Amino acid sequence: MSENRRVVVTGVGAITPVGNNAKVTWESLKAGKNGIAPITQFDTEKFKAKLGAEVKDFDPGEYLDVNDVLRTDRYAQLAVGAAQQAVDESGIEGTVQPERFAVLFGSGIGGIGTFEKEHTKLMERGPRRVSPLFVPMMIANMAAGMIAIRHDCRGTAMPAVTACASGSNAIGEAMRMIRHGYADAVITGGAEAAINASSVAGFSNMLALSTAENPDEASLPFDKRRGGFVIGEGAVALVLEEYEHAKQRGAEIYGEVCGYGTTCDAYHITAPHPEGRGGAQAMKDAMQECGYSEKDVVYINAHGTGTPMNDAVETAVIKKALGEKAAHEAYVSSTKSMTGHMLGAAGALEAFACLQALREGVIPPTINLKEQDEACDLNYVPNTAVKADITLALSNSLGFGGHNACLAFRKV
Repeated sequence: MSENRRVVVTGVGAITPVGNNAKVTWESLKAGKNGIAPITQFDTEKFKAKLGAEVKDFDPGEYLDVNDVLRTDRYAQLAVGAAQQAVDESGIEGTVQPERFAVLFGSGIGGIGTFEKEHTKLMERGPRRVSPLFVPMMIANMAAGMIAIRHDCRGTAMPAVTACASGSNAIGEAMRMIRHGYADAVITGGAEAAINASSVAGFSNMLALSTAENPDEASLPFDKRRGGFVIGEGAVALVLEEYEHAKQRGAEIYGEVCGYGTTCDAYHITAPHPEGRGGAQAMKDAMQECGYSEKDVVYINAHGTGTPMNDAVETAVIKKALGEKAAHEAYVSSTKSMTGHMLGAAGALEAFACLQALREGVIPPTINLKEQDEACDLNYVPNTAVKADITLALSNSLGFGGHNACLAFRKV
């Protein structure tokens, strides 16, 4: 197999808390639009955490027929919709052999909404009332499977399930498939739809969620006042393609996926390693692969969840990877301040933000950053987008289980 094929992005689809397509999502991120609001998908009266970053006005019927809507979990509906947008924009269909067309699509949890609904039926109405489609609707590979069926992708069709790193791992592994000759194009990204009572109760009892009631005081990455993340949902899909193939067919290119690092802290099921050893190594690996130099003008889309431990550790991770001087010169921001934490879809949204930042020379802000923590002393682009002619964008994702992923992007 060929080993040094370049990999580019030729299509993007997005259904997010701040927009139901890629264009609106990006304009919202640049404008600092807050997608957080009171949760509407269940009654939060008995819950400490009452805010979420929900997708608004999503109609799965735009992408699926009535029967398929009834047979799919919301996470898969979001994934199919985002993938359809990305494929349509890329114009990839019909230009690549089905056996050379693959899917790698992440989800941290999969169909937990279906699980909750069907388990309630089991407890209240007995086993005969559980849907025969319970298992295929619930499992975390079904988004990848449905995307493959729809677009006749007969190569690999797999999920990445690495908690909050799922979307980034999916993109990174998709890049490797193309780079090493196992596919010519891959539909990749991540999807999540876990804003339900079970998930919010679990995260709340873990003390991971913000209990703020004001949306502008809830998701506060790198701020002294931060007290947890806000749960989000959505899906973002990218079409990755071998560069020469994309160039030959005249495809519009968003940018190049030129580096990927993936490691494990091997330390704790939820807490990051206190010295950030795994995250720093993932960044270093991505930077080495993409040919980082001190001349690069760097933007880092941080994992930046707004939990007390994550933000301080990630700041240390960035310093370890870049060195103190370069870390303080880099632009760093957390788009989770606007979208909440989209879990398995977060890495895909943040990869998209990196690509757009490179294309337009605009860094999306970290909104509501008013009291910067002393332990978080980098340039987090507070509150307002800034213009910067960056040459390299890095996206960090750090997941439960110690999973770390870093993606590197450049202009073509």
